[in-house]
Amino acid sequence: MAYLPNIAYLLYPENGILNVQVIDNIGLIYYAFLSGLEMNIDTILHAKKKSATIAVAGIIFPLVTGPIFYQLHRKIYETFPLPIEKSSMTAIIHWTGVLTITGFPVLAHTLSELKLLYTGLGKTALSAAMISDTYGWILFTIFYPFTMNGNNALYSVLSTIIFIVVCVFLVRPIICDYIEHKTDQDEWNDHQIASVVMGVFVCSFITDFLGCHAIVGAFVYGLILPHGKFADLVTSVSDDFVNGFLTPLYFSGCGMRISFRSIFMMGNWPLVMLLVVSLILPKILSTVLATFFFGLHIQDGLALGLLLNTKGVIALVLLNSAWDKGVFSVPTYSVLTFGVLLMTVIVPPIINLIYKPRKRFEQNKLKTIQKLREDAELRILACCHNNKNATSMISIIDTFNPTRLSPMHVFGLYLIELTGRGAALVAAHIERHSGQLVGEQNLTRTQAELENITKTFEAFGEVYDAVRVETLNVVSSYATIHEDIYNTASDKHTSLILLPFHKKLTSDGVLQTTSVVYKEINQKIMQGAPCSVGIFVDREALAVAGRMACHPGVRLELVRMVLFDEAAEADTSSHAEAKGILSAVIDNEKQKELDEECVSSFRLTQVNNDDSTSYSEIEVHTAEDIPAVLNEVEKSGCDLYIVGQGNCRNSMVFTNLLEWCDCLELGVIGDILASNNFASSASMLVVQQYGYGGMVIEKQVKHIATTTSNDGFELVVV
Repeated sequence: MAYLPNIAYLLYPENGILNVQVIDNIGLIYYAFLSGLEMNIDTILHAKKKSATIAVAGIIFPLVTGPIFYQLHRKIYETFPLPIEKSSMTAIIHWTGVLTITGFPVLAHTLSELKLLYTGLGKTALSAAMISDTYGWILFTIFYPFTMNGNNALYSVLSTIIFIVVCVFLVRPIICDYIEHKTDQDEWNDHQIASVVMGVFVCSFITDFLGCHAIVGAFVYGLILPHGKFADLVTSVSDDFVNGFLTPLYFSGCGMRISFRSIFMMGNWPLVMLLVVSLILPKILSTVLATFFFGLHIQDGLALGLLLNTKGVIALVLLNSAWDKGVFSVPTYSVLTFGVLLMTVIVPPIINLIYKPRKRFEQNKLKTIQKLREDAELRILACCHNNKNATSMISIIDTFNPTRLSPMHVFGLYLIELTGRGAALVAAHIERHSGQLVGEQNLTRTQAELENITKTFEAFGEVYDAVRVETLNVVSSYATIHEDIYNTASDKHTSLILLPFHKKLTSDGVLQTTSVVYKEINQKIMQGAPCSVGIFVDREALAVAGRMACHPGVRLELVRMVLFDEAAEADTSSHAEAKGILSAVIDNEKQKELDEECVSSFRLTQVNNDDSTSYSEIEVHTAEDIPAVLNEVEKSGCDLYIVGQGNCRNSMVFTNLLEWCDCLELGVIGDILASNNFASSASMLVVQQYGYGGMVIEKQVKHIATTTSNDGFELVVV
């Protein structure tokens, strides 16, 4: 702590250092317990050949080259005035072990932030990291006693293995029956949970007494507990305290021990930095070689190698055990710890430079329903936060009238928030296939919700021969989950993204907010989606309605508002500065021409050939006429409104009304229809067409609105 004295003495005062270390170790033990509780053994056992090969190669190469790098490190420091430890097998094992291990939980968060989690690269990296992390625990359990206990190491290893066997085959059946019974009956209280959790410290004490590290016992105890609802319960109530307070104390202590003077204050510091950077090479070279045999591009091999250099808690435990036992000197500890931190920190920005997801969306400008051929497959991405959303989506999708001549492919996308225990959520859902999850009573909340959503969409697919259904899921932070939706829509080549609103209709007919976060997600999606969004521009709403009009159970009424007088005045203020008034007027005239063309085409193909479709025009002279028109339409008793979001309109009346909108993403008409003052129980679909820029939101809004219907639609008003 002499290297950062001011900060060190503030965080770790001399009279309280023992208390801090006790808290550090408690946090580390509980962290290991949660790691075991969240580990998905099935994913490891059923890992694909490619992932397993990459993981094994990433283990063997560092094992072989680790001793070479250690000797190079010693050679560099031979001329330094700082003392360095004597070369020993214990030091080499610790050095090599740190280079070999990959931190699965850290990598899961990194991939999620980079939006690569659901790409082929991300899945391969995640599976390989799980295998490598498991190897890290095995390596630590076997070699730790040999580095610390000398002649008694063999007895420590054998007794620890016996302890693990007893836990798995004797303790596990007993405790699992007890826990599952309590969970099924929902009989848990705080005292009972605390009594079960106390087993963590019992197992930790046993492995520590046997000569192995205490975290091994904690990890094994977490591994043998049921990994369903109980695991979800324990992690949800304890994760914030452990990962938010206890574990950071331990990690900060590791950083305080680094001597930057031993790295940068010596004459040979460029060689030291070259060595630190070279520590990432074994994983990269091994991964590139392994991926070469599977025909992957060298760019993917380099990216995988960088990702697998991400380190986790086991690497830091090895470093600190070597420090505490005097195996590593100050220079060795500082160089290796700095290397671990550098590997973990530089990976995200480098990968972000290699893979820029936004560039993928620039190539396709025609992902709209309007531009889709009648005999082409319509691909829809329906986003759901829960099964109720899925049911509502099905009622809308059903009216798109899928036939063998005009088939449809529906992707139900379950959106899962990435919380602090993100590694567990990712492990549970990343390789999930239909029917994989068994034991319905033991499913976590997100797994059970995914099963229900899957059944809902599959039931819809069974009704139509012309419909293909696929259920997907993404686990991501709500702040960036819109990027995962972008990627999914682009990968699946969808023409329309359907989004649930954040408000629901109560039994009293009032729209009530479900979640403010959902509104922010929808707004972000509408600003840069790679296809049309199921909420924008009038022409796309018309195309959607035309598709629905072919359904035998749908009666379609097209209502066109024709602007006159004050309402027809063009708003050039927003364009004058950027493009000039003349350009704005030309744009406005161009919009009118396109509207006329689309309406004429719609009337020719739909209204004139189908008695179930009607068309009417209503004059609008002032802003006050718009609510009156909508109230008149409401009297017809419609079940579903389809509204264009209208973001590109230059009318002054709409610009003025937009300032009073509570939900800008719905547009003026949509906001009026979704307001509680309108008092309508009809569902609403607001459509934004892809290819016209994205929605521009100039002010912050607190929530989003929706109404849904569980039945088929009889009257659709556009």
